[in-house]
Amino acid sequence: MKQLTVDLGERSYPIYIGEGIISGLAATLANHKIGTKSPILVVTDENVAKFYLAQVKDSLEAGGYRVATAVVAPGEKSKSLAVLEDMITVALEAGLDRSSAVIAIGGGVVGDLAGFVAASYMRGIRFVQIPTTILAHDSSVGGKVAVNHRLAKNVIGAFHQPEFVLYDTATLKTLPEREIRAGLSELVKEGFIWDREFVEWFDANTDKLLALDSEALAHALYIGCGVKATVVSQDEREGGLRAILNLGHTIGHALEAVSGYDELLHGEAIAIGMVGAAMLSEKLGNPGSIAVETERILRKLGLPVRIPSHLDTDAIMSALMHDKKFKEGTMVFIIPTAIGEVEINSNVSSVWVREIVERLKGEA
Repeated sequence: MKQLTVDLGERSYPIYIGEGIISGLAATLANHKIGTKSPILVVTDENVAKFYLAQVKDSLEAGGYRVATAVVAPGEKSKSLAVLEDMITVALEAGLDRSSAVIAIGGGVVGDLAGFVAASYMRGIRFVQIPTTILAHDSSVGGKVAVNHRLAKNVIGAFHQPEFVLYDTATLKTLPEREIRAGLSELVKEGFIWDREFVEWFDANTDKLLALDSEALAHALYIGCGVKATVVSQDEREGGLRAILNLGHTIGHALEAVSGYDELLHGEAIAIGMVGAAMLSEKLGNPGSIAVETERILRKLGLPVRIPSHLDTDAIMSALMHDKKFKEGTMVFIIPTAIGEVEINSNVSSVWVREIVERLKGEA
């Protein structure tokens, strides 16, 4: 088992990465002083529940825990205030108290939703992240939890750090191919922002990663989670440096909102957004090779790199202006200045962004 630490002083926590480690969840909870006197709530979605809910529940109950469960529909539409209220109802009916914990087992949607349940229930109780997708390596680390509004993604949320993150790579073997590719989008993003050597390794090992080779996957997750942990340790609440993790997200979040959160997977939208950010980089005077290389690697992963032509440009621009990073006619973008290096540019003209959106729609 590999282990990383998110260094936040008294609120520091470990990330455990290994194969088959979910079987020791009860012991890990006990090691983190999550006791058996108060009930715990396990939140998952319908897809993950089929594979792991009974196993986890039985294991926890064998360890002396009282377990309530909540199963939501898969997909971004479960990140809503209505579903949040349903989860709070389950927690109240199960008798959760301030010593209870919420355990998220699933992808980014489940982690964000369950984390916000934990952050808001009784003004905050403990929670644990157990990601079961590659994509969730990013969302499970760092404590950003949220639900969506119909006009914008993740605008209703909090910073609420988990007790620990337990990443059992065996759970990734049940992922559909499309989910694998979407997850690898966020994973290579960590290299694009921070580590050129990781991008080069990623490029050389694409086939192994797509085939879920255990050794390659564990290495990639360790590096990717390590980048996230390093950045979060330096800037927990996105006062500066942490914003670099949003590479591709400004356009990507707008595309998700405009398409109703059900046409593009998050990682697919971010892939398109990363290409858009690289195109903006060229407009700002950086080498055009950045966009060429970014697009080549994302295409190699089988990811979309163009905006679906039926999505309306005005609607996309409207969604961008609801983004948390929009200010008075300009937008904050994470701009790649080289492969493995980015800058935070807080003065990107919305006129330029519209040009890039049209370009992304107009090219094959």
